[in-house]
Amino acid sequence: MIGGFDTVFPAPAKINRFLHITGRRADGYHELQTVFQFLGLQDDLRFAPLPPGRFDMHADGALAGDDNLCVRAARMLSGFPGREFGVRIELTKRIPVGGGLGGGSSDAATTLVALNHLFALGLTLDELAEQGLRLGADVPVFVRGRAAWAEGVGERLVPVEPDTPWTLLIDPGVSVSTATMFRSGELTRDCPPERIAASGYSSLRNVFEPLVRRDHPAVEAALAWLASSGAAARLSGTGGCVFGLFPNEAAARAAQAAQPEPWRSWVLRLANRSPLCDWHAKSGLDAGEGEVSEGK
Repeated sequence: MIGGFDTVFPAPAKINRFLHITGRRADGYHELQTVFQFLGLQDDLRFAPLPPGRFDMHADGALAGDDNLCVRAARMLSGFPGREFGVRIELTKRIPVGGGLGGGSSDAATTLVALNHLFALGLTLDELAEQGLRLGADVPVFVRGRAAWAEGVGERLVPVEPDTPWTLLIDPGVSVSTATMFRSGELTRDCPPERIAASGYSSLRNVFEPLVRRDHPAVEAALAWLASSGAAARLSGTGGCVFGLFPNEAAARAAQAAQPEPWRSWVLRLANRSPLCDWHAKSGLDAGEGEVSEGK
């Protein structure tokens, strides 16, 4: 049984190197293709035991309600026969909400991995990823902790090793509703299928970018400035955070110093491995992801 809040579990942000939609299923869900990588920007979670069936959460404002994905993840795991527990969750939030960086999904994934470890539940990585998919399409990639090519609704994952340039991540202060973006009648839903590439994804775009740029002038301004600085400028997910890719840290920091607006920003290097993977080893979890693909 776990103790107090002395152990910190990381929940890193992600970016999408590109994001295409190739079709729409009969059930209304979208078929997509994307590449996920991780960033050093992360939320932190701590856990403490409570009597079985009791779940409390402390976080920032509205994030702490019973509908929070972390609470839902904990209740889900506690629902397995013979594995009943209660837990208090403490979330330190750093990833911007509505920024397209997967913060909520990452928090849920970390909760699954952490509670499996702390309460010795004995679930495999595949089982945790399967449970995570019930919470959201992005949760499995965070559970597995490897950069991945994703298809389907985002649940079919192939490990990949894209390049890891430095990035200037900018938060223009805009929270974008993912549901609203997916409902848009102007969303491009017929992108031709792409193939996994070893040479990167610089020629591929994010189909949500034109919509977010049009509806949110602050995002448009940030993307336009990043492009003018010489960076490969991109929107992550459905927005509203944007990022520029740079060849080295010095170039990214020089761009940050020249920001024309007081945007929150971070200079970070993209990563193909999540810090949550350290807990996989401690928990005896088998990655179970097959070979890393360099091409297809």
